[in-house]
Amino acid sequence: MSDEVATEDDRQLLARAQDGDMSAFEALVEAHQDKVYGLALRMTRSEADAAEITQDTFLSAYQHLKDFRGDAAFGSWVHRIAANHALMRLRHRRVAQAAEAELQGPEFTPRGTLADYPVTDWSRDAEEKALDAELGQAIRQAADRLPEGYREVFLLKDVDGLSYEQIAEVTGDSIPAIKSRLHRARLALREAIDTFYNRDNRGP
Repeated sequence: MSDEVATEDDRQLLARAQDGDMSAFEALVEAHQDKVYGLALRMTRSEADAAEITQDTFLSAYQHLKDFRGDAAFGSWVHRIAANHALMRLRHRRVAQAAEAELQGPEFTPRGTLADYPVTDWSRDAEEKALDAELGQAIRQAADRLPEGYREVFLLKDVDGLSYEQIAEVTGDSIPAIKSRLHRARLALREAIDTFYNRDNRGP
């Protein structure tokens, strides 16, 4: 099904749901719950949190269904709701784990590159994993090591495709600040890729 057809189906289901048709709302949930769960899982890295965020997202969507005027696609709307719930959960987690702040991600130099980037075990046997799979693992690990604010904007922009305006709406940050964090996140990931490809050139 094309995105255009799916969006039109969403519009029809939304109109019915706003008129009180619960089966139409359930169809919307069915159509979008996997993407919502995927976003929540990528942001929180917790299956339990992702499941709760998915439930909270569609509960919020249902409670505000009549307020939704269709300025954006239904999928984009619930996507932003999910990102908001995930960010709130991450912030609560950050407060709860304040005593472990020293375990946060890498530091950046003033030029935006990683300072003393740690050598991690990304070079598992090539016989066990294909090169592209190893590189994907390296990039995922690098993304996990990003400071939380950098990882958030990277996931929202480069993985889930939100616009700068949508990210600003979700996070409450200015677009210049978002662009700056995204730039530094991309620099960190580029450094991880360079580390991966240069691993075989290192001395003993």
